[in-house]
Amino acid sequence: MTTQQILAFSVIAVMMAVFIWDRFRYDMVACCALVLAVALGVVPVDKAFSGFSDDIVVIVGSALVVSAGVARSGIVDTAIKKFFPNLDTLHTQLALLMIVVALLSAFIKNIGALAIMMPVAFQFARKSGASPSKYLMPMSFAALLGGLMTQIGTSPNIVVSRLREELTGTSFTMFDFTPMGAILTLVGITFLLFFHWLVPSRTKQSNSIEEAVEITNYTSEVSVTEQSVVREKPMSELLKLGDGEVIATAVLRGTTRMSPFPDLVLREGDVVLLEGPSKALDRIASGGRLKLSGKPIRENGQVQADVISVEAIVSQESPLQGLSARELALSYTRGVNLLAISRRGERLKERLGELTLAAGDVLVLQGSRKNLPAVLQDFALLPLAQREVLLGTHRRAFIPLIILALAMAATAVGIAPVPVAFFAAALGMVVFRAIPLADIYKSVDGPILVMLAALIPVSDSLRTTGGSELIAGWLGDAAASLPAWGALGLILVTAMAVTPFLNNAATVLVMGPIAASFATNLGFRPEAFLMAVAIGAGCDFLTPVGHQCNTLVFGPGGYKFSDYPRLGLPLSFLIVLVSVPALLYVWPVR
Repeated sequence: MTTQQILAFSVIAVMMAVFIWDRFRYDMVACCALVLAVALGVVPVDKAFSGFSDDIVVIVGSALVVSAGVARSGIVDTAIKKFFPNLDTLHTQLALLMIVVALLSAFIKNIGALAIMMPVAFQFARKSGASPSKYLMPMSFAALLGGLMTQIGTSPNIVVSRLREELTGTSFTMFDFTPMGAILTLVGITFLLFFHWLVPSRTKQSNSIEEAVEITNYTSEVSVTEQSVVREKPMSELLKLGDGEVIATAVLRGTTRMSPFPDLVLREGDVVLLEGPSKALDRIASGGRLKLSGKPIRENGQVQADVISVEAIVSQESPLQGLSARELALSYTRGVNLLAISRRGERLKERLGELTLAAGDVLVLQGSRKNLPAVLQDFALLPLAQREVLLGTHRRAFIPLIILALAMAATAVGIAPVPVAFFAAALGMVVFRAIPLADIYKSVDGPILVMLAALIPVSDSLRTTGGSELIAGWLGDAAASLPAWGALGLILVTAMAVTPFLNNAATVLVMGPIAASFATNLGFRPEAFLMAVAIGAGCDFLTPVGHQCNTLVFGPGGYKFSDYPRLGLPLSFLIVLVSVPALLYVWPVR
């Protein structure tokens, strides 16, 4: 080993140890490792920040924006309630999510399949009361396994097909991967379904101030219209849309105030007073096609498209104190609607227009993006944590799915590479207002992207210093004296071990020729060994950085670096145990 190779291995070993120790935030550890690698000369100075332009960083950042757009659309809630209304246990929810993600991953990019289903996981987590971490890591692993089933499912399969064509003149076909991929997917999903308890319950590590000040007792009112899906249905159907987070305090039918019994049939024109978190109120209003209080926001006679809702606190200096919304007539005088009110320690039973406002009340106000700041300033209202809320905002339900479908189709037919397609999809979410411009950088998890960008040149030092070739030489020497099953297992395990430090396509490029070479030297056919490389490169279950799917769920799941091997290590052992005999059966070496 050269000095540079020793230093490269040492930096990576120290970095991984600190990651597992988990005393410092992951992005800081990665940045310190990068600085150390540059100082030791392992990473050239001109390559220190090459990771920030790497495709993986673009893909992960764009996928987070796309996933946020899909979640914001509200179509996820609608689909769950329509197709899976009684799916309320963790096991059944997890089984559905993993199966769908795996099947989608066979035909579209696995990170795209995961981005589509992540919002569903958050909805299921809220419905069952479980932590999202219980869903996201198993889903990521299922996406990796599903990608093994076809030639286009994952990059290693494409690369290994090209290698086989160069070696034998015949490429692997689209479904040559299906027997092995289907076996491993079935075995892997079964394991994940029964051993998901190995994943700890986590909360997002970088909780924002917005999440810390979540208001849970807003009072709002909705009107039943001719288009409402709950018209002529009992109150219980309306409350189902809130997943148990919302209660009804009264029903107003003309001048009559009625108790909101579960069997009370709602009629057109009824006004229902509701109490609950703003997100749950939004699910009821949008899912039930109910009308919120207030008037359409107009300017110069035209209905405004750029309408937002914000939370604001009535300050001690606010002139709104002692006045009611009806007296203020904000809808007519300032073009702003009052959608909900929260008063600490009290359950409000009056209609919004009749409530007398007091200092400390939290209001949800709806208005145009350019008009609301002036209203907040004029009335001495303090925006809560500088955040917007979904309640009362218009969303184009199918636009995010159409954008994502176009991006995935573009990658499938080769019109655009994955980074360009996903970046365009993220941009499309903004252009078509599926997600507000102000929310883009909230969706992009900065610490995750910084960690990735810092790790890429550090990991690449194994290749640039010749460390990967050194490993390949050791591997060839060790495999020369092994039987077929032992050599096959060694190739598979090595590919799994190398993938976290090289991207999966690079692993195939390094390991594929070596595997084929000593398979030929030992008198074996190369197909099983090439397949073993593809499986090992596609099955990184040990770290959050070896594959972008694992990175995508790292931040939202609140995981620690050491959480991945807790579930991933036994799964990796299982994949090796199943793969070796299955490969020898499906792809005989003699």
